[in-house]
Amino acid sequence: FDFGFAATPTEEMNGAGNLMDFLDEPFPDVSTYEDFHTIDWLREKSRDTDRHRKITSKSKESLWELIKSLLDAWSGWVVMLLIGLLSGTLAGVIDLAVDWMTDLKEGVCLSAFWYSHEQCCWTSNETTFDDRDKCPQWQKWAELMTGHAEGAGAYVLNYFLYILWALLFSFLAVSLVRVFAPYACGSGIPEIKTILSGFIIRGYLGKWTLLIKTVTLVLAVSSGLSLGKEGPLVHVACCCGNLFCSLFSKYSKNEGKRREVLSAAAAAGVSVAFGAPIGGVLFSLEEVSYYFPLKTLWRSFFAALVAAFTLRSINPFGNSRLVLFYVEYHTPWYMAELVPFILLGVFGGLWGTLFIRANIAWCRRRKTTQLGKYPVLEVIAVTGITALLAYPNPYTRRSTSELISELFNDCGALESSQLCDYVNNPNMSRPVDDIPDRPAGPGVYNALWQLTLALIFKIVITIFTFGMKIPSGLFIPSMAVGAIAGRIVGIAVEQMAYHHHDWIIFKNWCRPGADCVTPGLYAMVGAAACLGGVTRMTVSLVVIMFELTGGLEYIVPLMAAAVTSKWVADAFGKEGIYESHILLNGYPYLDVRDEFTHRTLATDVMRPRRNDPPLAVLTQDSTTVEDVETLIKDTDYNGFPVVVSRESERLIGFVQRRDLTLAISKSTNARQKQDGVVSSSVVYFTEDAPQLPASNPQPLKLRRILNLSPFTVTDHTPMETVVDIFRKLGLRQCLVTRSGRLLGIITKKDVLRHMAQMMNQDPESIMFN
Repeated sequence: FDFGFAATPTEEMNGAGNLMDFLDEPFPDVSTYEDFHTIDWLREKSRDTDRHRKITSKSKESLWELIKSLLDAWSGWVVMLLIGLLSGTLAGVIDLAVDWMTDLKEGVCLSAFWYSHEQCCWTSNETTFDDRDKCPQWQKWAELMTGHAEGAGAYVLNYFLYILWALLFSFLAVSLVRVFAPYACGSGIPEIKTILSGFIIRGYLGKWTLLIKTVTLVLAVSSGLSLGKEGPLVHVACCCGNLFCSLFSKYSKNEGKRREVLSAAAAAGVSVAFGAPIGGVLFSLEEVSYYFPLKTLWRSFFAALVAAFTLRSINPFGNSRLVLFYVEYHTPWYMAELVPFILLGVFGGLWGTLFIRANIAWCRRRKTTQLGKYPVLEVIAVTGITALLAYPNPYTRRSTSELISELFNDCGALESSQLCDYVNNPNMSRPVDDIPDRPAGPGVYNALWQLTLALIFKIVITIFTFGMKIPSGLFIPSMAVGAIAGRIVGIAVEQMAYHHHDWIIFKNWCRPGADCVTPGLYAMVGAAACLGGVTRMTVSLVVIMFELTGGLEYIVPLMAAAVTSKWVADAFGKEGIYESHILLNGYPYLDVRDEFTHRTLATDVMRPRRNDPPLAVLTQDSTTVEDVETLIKDTDYNGFPVVVSRESERLIGFVQRRDLTLAISKSTNARQKQDGVVSSSVVYFTEDAPQLPASNPQPLKLRRILNLSPFTVTDHTPMETVVDIFRKLGLRQCLVTRSGRLLGIITKKDVLRHMAQMMNQDPESIMFN
């Protein structure tokens, strides 16, 4: 087993002779890490380079080895293909199931109970265009049970059953999460960001998590809670990626390579969540990934393409399109409209800040008080309140995706929505597409009131919903808040333009009788602004929005709103919602975007400090097996520096705790088979065995597991540089020396503690190793 360190196998064999030859067999599991530990990126990269070198040199020996090397090269693309197929299929199934179960809260299809409301009325021959939602096959629960469709009794019964179904769905969801897969709750993006930065959370991407997250996501979204399925779909796709990694040893045995696959899987997740393949790739690059080489970019592109293609062939929305909210607007936008667009950007930034602060305060309360001990009760309570308040308002009763879809829509001549209840001019003779601006009718004013109430309801309830113990995404609720605000602003601007078209701002571009303002466009811009304010995405957000809606010519308004919302939100705090949750949970995440500006040195951060016991080290040729066993038992460090002697403290290399444990236990097992190695045997890390008296037992050579090139800095290195090294090279630890003498060690945890201290936060909030 070659560790990719400085010594080559031939030198090892010569130096070792037949001394403990069994150590030259591969150690089992040496490559793996403990749970809640950070991976060593440099080591993983060097091991992969070695593996690659070995395969290349072998491929020249025979045809079979050549075929094996080609299969190895193609394995990456095969994994991407499988991820795309599985995540696309799961997304399609989730979409169909959510549609059916959301409608199940209101009624049932008599001809085939597995049809949603829309599918039920598609197959009906008795549907008229005006009443396309009504057909005899679809019956509400009250009508089915009592025979009366209208009246107070029917309304109360429908209301009661709506709440009952919602409670049942959410109770099932939280129970399944609690019993089978505790990691299936939440959005999953903060944890995936942490995992991609090199942290190990065992089971977070496991098979159970995948299964339970898929099932409970359907239940949670169908229960009508203010949450979306987009964030959790990224988690689901990453679980698919992890599942397929285990089929190929190239990925299953190398944590660094595995993370390249997971980055691409995240892209596939967004691709199927929004039907936005390019937006998915950019999202993975901008928001989720820590290490994103060019090769991963191409593979992400391919995975996103396959996933989108699979979803398109399932066609869950029945409109032969990938996207949920396809829109067609018939009028261009005008320069003067940039003012309300930028104002929507400001609103998005302010809502983002308010949401992050309120949600983090609530989640912290959940963590630190009794509230956190009753996750099931909390979910039931929030669902009950949501259903109780949502049912009376038609805009909150339906699923959030349908609401956004309606808000994005332009009012054509065929629209039957309340939002399109304008007063028509009787002598209007124009093509159907281009309807001029008209005065708002009573329906529009009624809808505005309901939308204002829906906006307040969504703003408040989302704060309490995100972070509960069920799968919950944030994209759709944020977009809903923005879309409602945008549509309200759009209608206001439209009415101003109609009633005051002689004002100087409207004069240049809005003639009477022209179709100047599209309220749906304002909803789209508002949705982008609010989503940007919460997540702080910019490039990927704009691309996702125009892929989602097909509104290619509206890129400039979307860009203006996204940039404004980011500026406004950043003025109040640099962290987006995902970074805030990472901080709240104390994950060891070194954000690449953070700047470290304090003037401290490595000597201020390294351990041991002044009053600490001295550093636990091994010497190159004077430590016994018993000493090593005692050191491992008495300490819980991840590794030990190796020095020439305790007097000189000159650094030789670094040995990982896990490798040392395995090597010692292997030699212990061999003691039965082979005489010589006992507790008093000397362990040595040099090329040649030390000169020992003849009476001494046989020594144990462990040079094989010694890293001869550990990363070192001098004690006067500025911490700014040290932080940069940890970020860019993904180190686990770094040794501090002065003139070759070992002084101390800095781990990733020490760096994070120091950064927290410098920002006047509690350094102990970094909980994990």
